[in-house]
Amino acid sequence: MFERNILNNLTEWKGRASRKPLILRGARQVGKTTAVNMFSKEFDLFIELNLDLFSDIQIFKEEYGIEEIIQAIQVMKNISFKKRNILIFIDEIQNSPHAVKMLRYFYEKRPDIFVIAAGSLLELALENKDISFPVGRVEYLYMYPFNFNEFLKAIKENILTDIIDSERIPDYAHDKLMKLFHRYTLIGGMPEAIKTYLDNNDINSLKTIYQALLVSFVNDSEKYAKNNTLRTVIAHCLNTIPSETGKRIKFQNFGNSSYRSREVGEAIRLIEKAMIIYLIYPVTNTDIPSRTDFKKSPKLQLLDTGLINFFTGIQPEFFKFDNLNSIYKGFIAEHIVRQEIIASDYTHNNPVPIWTRESKASNAEVDILIQVKGTVIPVEVKSGASGSLKSLHLFMDESNSEFAVRLCRNMMNFERVTTPSGKTFTLINLPYYLAGSLEKIVGKFI
Repeated sequence: MFERNILNNLTEWKGRASRKPLILRGARQVGKTTAVNMFSKEFDLFIELNLDLFSDIQIFKEEYGIEEIIQAIQVMKNISFKKRNILIFIDEIQNSPHAVKMLRYFYEKRPDIFVIAAGSLLELALENKDISFPVGRVEYLYMYPFNFNEFLKAIKENILTDIIDSERIPDYAHDKLMKLFHRYTLIGGMPEAIKTYLDNNDINSLKTIYQALLVSFVNDSEKYAKNNTLRTVIAHCLNTIPSETGKRIKFQNFGNSSYRSREVGEAIRLIEKAMIIYLIYPVTNTDIPSRTDFKKSPKLQLLDTGLINFFTGIQPEFFKFDNLNSIYKGFIAEHIVRQEIIASDYTHNNPVPIWTRESKASNAEVDILIQVKGTVIPVEVKSGASGSLKSLHLFMDESNSEFAVRLCRNMMNFERVTTPSGKTFTLINLPYYLAGSLEKIVGKFI
């Protein structure tokens, strides 16, 4: 079992006096159950209930109160709750509305018992069942595929993780980090794909893993389709999404189909609720609060870059180039960077927006916007001279920010840049592998 960074968040949750039952969110097979099992080592007693199993869901079938449920768990599992440090893990909790309801009473009546719940399809279940989580009685953490820091730990490169944390990257470490980040982008962050690659050291051995993931996503999403037509559209969308990822999309005729906008929109949003994709809608202003324009076409972000590489057949490109910005028109670099930024925040599910300015004269688009200490910071994922960042210059002309970021293959450095309109700002150049530390690094300047 690989070490996951979310274990730090779980330990912090355990130590809080104001702790509430925790809902662990994330797409299927990102490692939620494994993380909870690793975390369970901190407890005297660990009880795992999987509500996909008939025997476990029976505990919540009757309208039992909280004390009766605790007694039923002890009887069904043949264990005693005499020990003080107890963790109950309720997996696939969306299968039982009564189990969800009982989270409130674990919080109010039995706060001495630690409770974590998880489910890959919680949002989909909420739309289709009489089920609602007790507001104010539970809290949430989000889990994603491995980020680069976790990947380095998995391949036993712990010294490099310490170097990244120090933000003082020597030349020899930078070269190695770039090669490993390139490999990580190729493989992706799905736990089973990483394990299989490390076991076999063969990229071809991952084909069955990626294919099985896609099949499981199709099967899961189809469970909540209300008719056969929607099931068909969902399957089409899931098979089409990898080749459309990184693009601004339209729902009408998505993937060269004859499906209407309403049909595709319903299917895409079900897939989004399963946390398999993100719809990245543009922001049109340069300061806080950000104004998202949902009338504009969204950009498509998939759960994991490794899935894109496999299903679009671009894996061979990784062996031709050593610069991510040269692969597949540069969008792979932007995709993995956004994936890193999303995975760095376990308390929110933030899709990380783009910025656009569209006019008859010209269009502009900045790859990523982040907020640091109340300031909107534009981030471009590009190589080349700072003077070629036309969209970034347009953003800075309209913005109050004095800082911008470029993620590229180069080592960390800083430039004073002047836009054609005369505004001077600081451009922070960072290597791709520091994307997960963006907020921390930029925060030191603001």
